[in-house]
Amino acid sequence: MGKGLLDLMERTVVRCADGHVFTATSFPMQQAERLGPGRLLRCPRCARLRSVVPVSLQRQ
Repeated sequence: MGKGLLDLMERTVVRCADGHVFTATSFPMQQAERLGPGRLLRCPRCARLRSVVPVSLQRQ
């Protein structure tokens, strides 16, 4: 049997252009370097289509 859909998706912490932080599903085919790290996603906080970038998780 092949991989299920849930096996192909992973959750990524992202920040929208308004500064809202949330998790989004990331598909492996979206990881092309030539496209850069930014994506257009609907922010669940402001309900608008926003440019989002991954958040680097750093311990302080």
